Amino acid sequence: MSDKLVVVGQGYVGLPLAMEAVGAGFQVVGYDTDEPRVKALAAGESYVEDVSAGVLAGALESRRYRPTSSIADCEGFDVAVVTVPTPLREGVPDLSYIEAAATMLAGHLRPGATVVLESTTWPGTTEELVAPLLEDGSGLVAGADFHLGYSPERIDPGNPTWGLANTPKVVSGIDAASLGAVQGFYDRIIERTVAVSGCKEAELTKLLENTFRHVNVALVNELAMFAADLGIDVWEAIDAASTKPFGYLRFTPGPGVGGHCLPIDPSYLSWRVRQRLGQSFRFVELANDINDHMPDYVVRRLTVALNRQRRSVNGSRILLLGLAYKRNTSDARESPSLVVAERLLALGADVRAADPHVGDGHVDARIARVELTSEELAGADAVVVLVDHDDFDLDAVAGAGRYVLDTRRCLTGKHVEHL
Repeated sequence: MSDKLVVVGQGYVGLPLAMEAVGAGFQVVGYDTDEPRVKALAAGESYVEDVSAGVLAGALESRRYRPTSSIADCEGFDVAVVTVPTPLREGVPDLSYIEAAATMLAGHLRPGATVVLESTTWPGTTEELVAPLLEDGSGLVAGADFHLGYSPERIDPGNPTWGLANTPKVVSGIDAASLGAVQGFYDRIIERTVAVSGCKEAELTKLLENTFRHVNVALVNELAMFAADLGIDVWEAIDAASTKPFGYLRFTPGPGVGGHCLPIDPSYLSWRVRQRLGQSFRFVELANDINDHMPDYVVRRLTVALNRQRRSVNGSRILLLGLAYKRNTSDARESPSLVVAERLLALGADVRAADPHVGDGHVDARIARVELTSEELAGADAVVVLVDHDDFDLDAVAGAGRYVLDTRRCLTGKHVEHL
């Protein structure tokens, strides 16, 4: 009989994990409290680009994958992996989803089982929060009776090269036996696992990865603003610097940062440092300030451009291209595009947006959803390229746009201006 795996959370992290585990022979329960999401999965409808409808259909047909919102279906698990959201609420980490998942799993925990947390969080969460909840709800002792560990997710939605299976997986446990159980589980579905000495080190690994990106994105974003004022092509400088084969990694400017990782994860580390040490993590706080205000800078640049045409933002028809936070995905979590749209609406603009990936549920009802057509391009006073989806005919945008502010440097043309 196949080992029973429960994956708590069937989003951008949990669903790909569930599919890989089905392929490895596990009997997988995909648990999620979002009943419409569960019903869609049961009907073979995937909302995650990295999981095709064909892959989902195959998992369902194998009878080794069962999406459910029923807690009873989680009974008797051998391994449980928690992949739930960890948002910020007014700058404070919200671990309520982790707490709910741990409390639920505790009711079905049995000796010899393994629980793994994948959700991004502050160092210490696995041992200081999850372990006590599992112990209190089960009457079992972590380490002695069941295995517990942490393994940070490294999902990069829409990445055609690096997926779940071929991206090295950092693993940890609260003791040697737990590490062995956690690593043994992931060795069955991941090509390479990387063990670290403890859960706190694994938790910090995830925060380090995203803080590194967050800080460097902030660096080039601020540099882009200064370069524009100095009359320097920052993109050409970035291209030139990228030819150096050592000591440099390429980062590019944009309208802001989005998704769960960059806008949120570094703040978990900053919060933990302030809470435990009473000190500020200045790099993170500075990066937050720069990246959070990039949508405002985009609006300012657009305002200046319209003023050159003797037009105001108020009453202008603005076509936004891309509402997701990242190209070729439907993920609009914390998307800077939505902030740009809100700012323009507040200034009285007629805002229209084209994005074939993002559904209406994520978008302000005041934004007119349109397709990218020649008519829309002709009718727009300005076009703002916020996401360079492959679906967009960018040559048509460059050729027909009256004025185009390209925040991704994917266009060239007489009326195109780069961030």
